[in-house]
Amino acid sequence: MRGHCLCGSIKYEIDPPALSCVTCHCDSCRRQCAAPMTTYFAVRDGQWRWIGEEPKRFNSSPGVERSFCPDCGTPISFRSAKMSDVLHLYVATLENPEAMQPTLHVSHEERLSWLHLDDNLPTCTGPDYTKIQPLPDA
Repeated sequence: MRGHCLCGSIKYEIDPPALSCVTCHCDSCRRQCAAPMTTYFAVRDGQWRWIGEEPKRFNSSPGVERSFCPDCGTPISFRSAKMSDVLHLYVATLENPEAMQPTLHVSHEERLSWLHLDDNLPTCTGPDYTKIQPLPDA
């Protein structure tokens, strides 16, 4: 599977399966992606690689590193110290985003009050990693 930023400068490749796929409603993810929520998937180190240029990185909060394209600004990934061997990539950057379907809403308590979803997915408070279910192929 492959993905890239809007301008195509940053490209990546992953070797399935992904560990999980969730939709996050936390303030940090919303601000980085300038969206009411974002969906990301997790892959272990060694299952992904940058193709060509690497994204720019910054620490958005203690223990969290986020990356983005320095040319077009597209958010690409984040990494948490709590899961240091896992990279989380944004589903919207995939060439085929339909290939990843979320199984859970995380940080649901931070969702915007006007956002109403009817997807019947379970929710959890905060980024409760114990509630994230592996994808069927994982």
